[in-house]
Amino acid sequence: MDSSKKLQAGNHRSKVLAETVAFGLFRVLSGIIVTILFVILAFIIIKGAGVLDWDFITTPPSDGMKGGGIWPAIVGTFYLMAGSALFAFPLGIMSGIYMHEYAKSGRVVRFIRMMTNNLAGIPSIVFGLFGMSLFVNFFGFGDSILAGSLTLGLLALPLVIRTTEEALKAIPDSFREGSLALGATKLQTIRRVILPMAMPNVITGLILALGRVSGETAPILFTCAAYFLPQLPQSVFDQCMALPYHLYVLATSGTDMEKQIPIAYGTALVLVIIILLVNLLANALRNYFQNKLKTN
Repeated sequence: MDSSKKLQAGNHRSKVLAETVAFGLFRVLSGIIVTILFVILAFIIIKGAGVLDWDFITTPPSDGMKGGGIWPAIVGTFYLMAGSALFAFPLGIMSGIYMHEYAKSGRVVRFIRMMTNNLAGIPSIVFGLFGMSLFVNFFGFGDSILAGSLTLGLLALPLVIRTTEEALKAIPDSFREGSLALGATKLQTIRRVILPMAMPNVITGLILALGRVSGETAPILFTCAAYFLPQLPQSVFDQCMALPYHLYVLATSGTDMEKQIPIAYGTALVLVIIILLVNLLANALRNYFQNKLKTN
Protein backbone atom coordinates (compact mmCIF):
# COMPACT_ATOMS: atom_id res chain seq x y z
CA MET A 1 0.00 0.00 0.00
CA ASP A 2 2.80 2.41 0.86
CA SER A 3 4.53 1.78 -2.45
CA SER A 4 1.20 2.28 -4.27
CA LYS A 5 0.62 5.59 -2.50
CA LYS A 6 4.15 6.71 -3.26
CA LEU A 7 3.65 5.80 -6.93
CA GLN A 8 0.37 7.76 -7.06
CA ALA A 9 2.00 10.74 -5.35
CA GLY A 10 4.89 10.62 -7.81
CA ASN A 11 2.49 10.50 -10.76
CA HIS A 12 0.54 13.42 -9.33
CA ARG A 13 3.70 15.50 -8.88
CA SER A 14 4.83 14.72 -12.45
CA LYS A 15 1.42 15.72 -13.81
CA VAL A 16 1.45 18.96 -11.83
CA LEU A 17 4.99 19.69 -13.05
CA ALA A 18 4.03 18.97 -16.68
CA GLU A 19 0.97 21.19 -16.37
CA THR A 20 3.00 24.00 -14.80
CA VAL A 21 5.62 23.80 -17.57
CA ALA A 22 2.94 23.70 -20.29
CA PHE A 23 1.06 26.70 -18.93
CA GLY A 24 4.31 28.57 -18.41
CA LEU A 25 5.26 27.90 -22.05
CA PHE A 26 1.84 29.11 -23.20
CA ARG A 27 2.22 32.31 -21.18
CA VAL A 28 5.67 32.96 -22.64
CA LEU A 29 4.45 32.39 -26.20
CA SER A 30 1.41 34.60 -25.62
CA GLY A 31 3.62 37.31 -24.19
CA ILE A 32 5.93 37.11 -27.21
CA ILE A 33 3.00 37.39 -29.63
CA VAL A 34 1.50 40.36 -27.78
CA THR A 35 4.91 42.04 -27.58
CA ILE A 36 5.44 41.64 -31.33
CA LEU A 37 1.99 43.10 -31.97
CA PHE A 38 2.66 46.13 -29.80
CA VAL A 39 6.10 46.64 -31.36
CA ILE A 40 4.55 46.68 -34.84
CA LEU A 41 1.80 49.06 -33.77
CA ALA A 42 4.25 51.33 -31.96
CA PHE A 43 6.52 51.41 -35.03
CA ILE A 44 3.62 52.39 -37.33
CA ILE A 45 2.32 54.99 -34.87
CA ILE A 46 5.75 56.60 -34.36
CA LYS A 47 6.48 56.68 -38.09
CA GLY A 48 3.01 57.75 -39.23
CA ALA A 49 1.86 60.17 -36.53
CA GLY A 50 4.05 62.95 -37.88
CA VAL A 51 1.99 63.35 -41.07
CA LEU A 52 -1.40 62.51 -39.60
CA ASP A 53 -3.61 65.59 -39.37
CA TRP A 54 -7.02 66.75 -40.57
CA ASP A 55 -5.75 67.94 -43.94
CA PHE A 56 -4.00 64.63 -44.54
CA ILE A 57 -7.29 62.78 -44.00
CA THR A 58 -9.64 65.12 -45.88
CA THR A 59 -7.64 66.25 -48.95
CA PRO A 60 -6.73 64.37 -52.14
CA PRO A 61 -3.13 63.57 -53.07
CA SER A 62 -1.22 66.17 -55.04
CA ASP A 63 2.11 66.77 -56.75
CA GLY A 64 2.32 63.20 -58.04
CA MET A 65 1.46 61.79 -54.58
CA LYS A 66 4.41 63.61 -53.00
CA GLY A 67 2.01 65.82 -51.07
CA GLY A 68 -1.62 66.24 -50.10
CA GLY A 69 -3.73 63.66 -48.34
CA ILE A 70 -5.45 60.32 -48.82
CA TRP A 71 -9.17 61.16 -48.77
CA PRO A 72 -10.01 59.41 -52.10
CA ALA A 73 -8.21 56.27 -50.90
CA ILE A 74 -10.18 56.27 -47.64
CA VAL A 75 -13.49 56.65 -49.48
CA GLY A 76 -12.55 53.98 -52.01
CA THR A 77 -11.61 51.55 -49.23
CA PHE A 78 -14.98 52.03 -47.54
CA TYR A 79 -16.77 51.55 -50.87
CA LEU A 80 -14.96 48.27 -51.45
CA MET A 81 -15.55 47.02 -47.91
CA ALA A 82 -19.25 47.88 -48.08
CA GLY A 83 -19.66 46.36 -51.53
CA SER A 84 -17.93 43.12 -50.58
CA ALA A 85 -19.99 42.89 -47.38
CA LEU A 86 -23.26 43.39 -49.28
CA PHE A 87 -22.31 40.48 -51.53
CA ALA A 88 -20.57 38.06 -49.15
CA PHE A 89 -22.52 38.43 -45.91
CA PRO A 90 -26.08 37.51 -47.03
CA LEU A 91 -24.89 34.81 -49.44
CA GLY A 92 -22.41 33.36 -46.96
CA ILE A 93 -24.84 33.31 -44.03
CA MET A 94 -27.62 31.73 -46.11
CA SER A 95 -25.19 29.16 -47.52
CA GLY A 96 -23.98 28.29 -44.03
CA ILE A 97 -27.58 27.90 -42.82
CA TYR A 98 -28.44 25.65 -45.75
CA MET A 99 -25.31 23.51 -45.32
CA HIS A 100 -25.95 22.88 -41.63
CA GLU A 101 -29.71 23.00 -41.26
CA TYR A 102 -31.09 21.69 -44.55
CA ALA A 103 -28.48 19.72 -46.50
CA LYS A 104 -28.32 16.02 -45.69
CA SER A 105 -24.91 14.80 -44.62
CA GLY A 106 -23.17 12.74 -47.28
CA ARG A 107 -20.37 12.74 -49.79
CA VAL A 108 -21.68 15.78 -51.65
CA VAL A 109 -21.86 17.91 -48.51
CA ARG A 110 -18.43 16.73 -47.35
CA PHE A 111 -17.02 17.57 -50.77
CA ILE A 112 -18.56 21.04 -50.67
CA ARG A 113 -17.14 21.67 -47.20
CA MET A 114 -13.71 20.47 -48.32
CA MET A 115 -13.79 22.78 -51.33
CA THR A 116 -14.95 25.69 -49.16
CA ASN A 117 -11.99 25.13 -46.85
CA ASN A 118 -9.67 24.97 -49.85
CA LEU A 119 -11.08 28.24 -51.21
CA ALA A 120 -10.39 29.92 -47.88
CA GLY A 121 -6.71 29.04 -48.26
CA ILE A 122 -6.22 30.09 -51.89
CA PRO A 123 -3.85 33.09 -52.30
CA SER A 124 -5.66 36.34 -52.88
CA ILE A 125 -3.86 37.00 -56.15
CA VAL A 126 -5.68 33.99 -57.64
CA PHE A 127 -8.99 35.63 -56.72
CA GLY A 128 -7.71 38.80 -58.36
CA LEU A 129 -6.96 37.02 -61.63
CA PHE A 130 -10.33 35.24 -61.51
CA GLY A 131 -12.15 38.52 -60.80
CA MET A 132 -10.39 40.19 -63.70
CA SER A 133 -11.35 37.35 -66.05
CA LEU A 134 -14.97 37.06 -64.86
CA PHE A 135 -16.14 40.49 -63.75
CA VAL A 136 -13.82 42.85 -65.65
CA ASN A 137 -13.68 41.02 -68.99
CA PHE A 138 -16.52 38.49 -69.27
CA PHE A 139 -19.32 40.55 -67.68
CA GLY A 140 -17.85 43.79 -69.01
CA PHE A 141 -17.80 45.70 -65.72
CA GLY A 142 -14.32 46.98 -66.52
CA ASP A 143 -11.93 48.20 -63.84
CA SER A 144 -14.58 49.37 -61.40
CA ILE A 145 -15.73 49.40 -57.80
CA LEU A 146 -18.34 46.80 -58.72
CA ALA A 147 -15.75 44.36 -60.06
CA GLY A 148 -13.46 44.93 -57.09
CA SER A 149 -16.28 44.51 -54.56
CA LEU A 150 -17.47 41.26 -56.11
CA THR A 151 -13.93 39.91 -56.19
CA LEU A 152 -13.35 40.79 -52.54
CA GLY A 153 -16.77 39.30 -51.74
CA LEU A 154 -15.68 36.00 -53.30
CA LEU A 155 -12.52 36.18 -51.21
CA ALA A 156 -14.52 36.60 -47.99
CA LEU A 157 -17.31 34.16 -48.86
CA PRO A 158 -15.64 30.87 -47.74
CA LEU A 159 -14.74 32.36 -44.36
CA VAL A 160 -18.29 33.60 -43.80
CA ILE A 161 -19.76 30.21 -44.75
CA ARG A 162 -17.49 28.21 -42.46
CA THR A 163 -17.86 30.52 -39.45
CA THR A 164 -21.65 30.52 -39.89
CA GLU A 165 -21.67 26.73 -39.94
CA GLU A 166 -19.51 26.52 -36.83
CA ALA A 167 -21.76 29.04 -35.05
CA LEU A 168 -24.82 26.93 -35.86
CA LYS A 169 -23.09 23.73 -34.72
CA ALA A 170 -22.55 25.30 -31.29
CA ILE A 171 -26.33 25.51 -30.72
CA PRO A 172 -27.61 22.32 -28.98
CA ASP A 173 -30.18 20.28 -30.90
CA SER A 174 -32.50 20.44 -27.90
CA PHE A 175 -33.42 24.03 -28.85
CA ARG A 176 -34.41 22.91 -32.34
CA GLU A 177 -36.39 19.96 -31.02
CA GLY A 178 -38.16 22.09 -28.43
CA SER A 179 -39.16 24.72 -30.99
CA LEU A 180 -40.43 22.10 -33.43
CA ALA A 181 -42.34 20.35 -30.63
CA LEU A 182 -44.15 23.62 -29.89
CA GLY A 183 -45.43 23.73 -33.47
CA ALA A 184 -42.93 26.08 -35.10
CA THR A 185 -41.83 25.35 -38.63
CA LYS A 186 -38.18 24.70 -39.47
CA LEU A 187 -37.85 28.17 -40.99
CA GLN A 188 -39.41 29.81 -37.92
CA THR A 189 -37.09 27.80 -35.69
CA ILE A 190 -34.02 28.95 -37.59
CA ARG A 191 -35.15 32.57 -37.85
CA ARG A 192 -36.42 33.09 -34.30
CA VAL A 193 -34.43 30.61 -32.19
CA ILE A 194 -31.26 29.32 -33.80
CA LEU A 195 -30.01 32.37 -35.73
CA PRO A 196 -30.41 34.86 -32.83
CA MET A 197 -28.46 32.49 -30.56
CA ALA A 198 -25.73 32.00 -33.16
CA MET A 199 -25.52 35.67 -34.17
CA PRO A 200 -22.66 36.67 -31.80
CA ASN A 201 -20.43 33.95 -33.28
CA VAL A 202 -21.61 34.75 -36.81
CA ILE A 203 -20.57 38.38 -36.27
CA THR A 204 -17.13 37.14 -35.24
CA GLY A 205 -16.82 35.53 -38.67
CA LEU A 206 -17.95 38.73 -40.33
CA ILE A 207 -15.27 40.65 -38.41
CA LEU A 208 -12.59 38.27 -39.67
CA ALA A 209 -13.89 38.54 -43.23
CA LEU A 210 -13.95 42.35 -43.16
CA GLY A 211 -10.49 42.46 -41.63
CA ARG A 212 -9.17 40.30 -44.45
CA VAL A 213 -10.71 42.18 -47.37
CA SER A 214 -9.83 45.61 -45.99
CA GLY A 215 -6.11 44.96 -46.30
CA GLU A 216 -5.98 43.03 -49.59
CA THR A 217 -4.00 44.51 -52.46
CA ALA A 218 -3.77 41.80 -55.14
CA PRO A 219 -7.52 41.45 -55.89
CA ILE A 220 -8.11 45.18 -56.32
CA LEU A 221 -4.87 45.57 -58.28
CA PHE A 222 -6.45 43.59 -61.14
CA THR A 223 -10.04 44.81 -60.84
CA CYS A 224 -10.48 48.39 -59.67
CA ALA A 225 -7.53 50.17 -58.05
CA ALA A 226 -6.25 53.35 -59.69
CA TYR A 227 -2.63 54.46 -59.44
CA PHE A 228 -3.49 58.14 -59.06
CA LEU A 229 -7.07 59.37 -59.00
CA PRO A 230 -7.49 62.50 -56.88
CA GLN A 231 -11.24 62.82 -57.46
CA LEU A 232 -13.94 60.67 -55.86
CA PRO A 233 -15.73 57.99 -57.93
CA GLN A 234 -19.16 58.93 -59.24
CA SER A 235 -20.63 55.44 -59.69
CA VAL A 236 -19.91 51.77 -59.04
CA PHE A 237 -18.52 51.50 -62.58
CA ASP A 238 -15.69 53.94 -61.84
CA GLN A 239 -12.21 53.10 -60.65
CA CYS A 240 -11.16 54.14 -57.18
CA MET A 241 -8.09 54.54 -55.05
CA ALA A 242 -7.75 52.26 -52.02
CA LEU A 243 -5.51 52.43 -48.98
CA PRO A 244 -3.72 49.07 -49.41
CA TYR A 245 -2.82 49.72 -53.05
CA HIS A 246 -1.99 53.38 -52.34
CA LEU A 247 0.37 52.22 -49.60
CA TYR A 248 1.99 49.76 -51.99
CA VAL A 249 2.47 52.45 -54.66
CA LEU A 250 3.94 54.96 -52.22
CA ALA A 251 6.42 52.44 -50.84
CA THR A 252 7.59 50.95 -54.14
CA SER A 253 7.44 53.57 -56.88
CA GLY A 254 7.68 57.31 -57.35
CA THR A 255 10.09 60.12 -58.08
CA ASP A 256 10.81 61.33 -54.54
CA MET A 257 10.86 58.48 -52.03
CA GLU A 258 12.01 60.73 -49.17
CA LYS A 259 8.70 62.60 -49.36
CA GLN A 260 6.57 59.53 -50.13
CA ILE A 261 7.75 57.20 -47.35
CA PRO A 262 6.33 59.36 -44.48
CA ILE A 263 3.03 59.52 -46.38
CA ALA A 264 3.16 55.73 -46.71
CA TYR A 265 3.54 55.34 -42.95
CA GLY A 266 0.65 57.76 -42.41
CA THR A 267 -1.46 55.73 -44.84
CA ALA A 268 -0.61 52.53 -42.96
CA LEU A 269 -1.59 54.16 -39.67
CA VAL A 270 -4.95 55.29 -41.09
CA LEU A 271 -5.60 51.77 -42.42
CA VAL A 272 -4.86 50.27 -39.01
CA ILE A 273 -7.19 52.80 -37.36
CA ILE A 274 -9.99 51.98 -39.82
CA ILE A 275 -9.65 48.25 -39.19
CA LEU A 276 -9.65 48.92 -35.44
CA LEU A 277 -12.82 51.01 -35.70
CA VAL A 278 -14.55 48.34 -37.80
CA ASN A 279 -13.61 45.70 -35.23
CA LEU A 280 -14.86 47.88 -32.36
CA LEU A 281 -18.17 48.42 -34.17
CA ALA A 282 -18.53 44.72 -34.86
CA ASN A 283 -17.69 43.87 -31.24
CA ALA A 284 -20.32 46.36 -30.10
CA LEU A 285 -22.87 44.59 -32.32
CA ARG A 286 -21.75 41.24 -30.91
CA ASN A 287 -22.20 42.46 -27.33
CA TYR A 288 -25.59 43.90 -28.26
CA PHE A 289 -26.84 40.56 -29.55
CA GLN A 290 -25.39 38.72 -26.54
CA ASN A 291 -27.12 41.07 -24.11
CA LYS A 292 -30.36 40.85 -26.09
CA LEU A 293 -30.12 37.07 -25.96
CA LYS A 294 -29.61 37.12 -22.18
CA THR A 295 -32.58 39.43 -21.59
CA ASN A 296 -34.83 37.21 -23.71
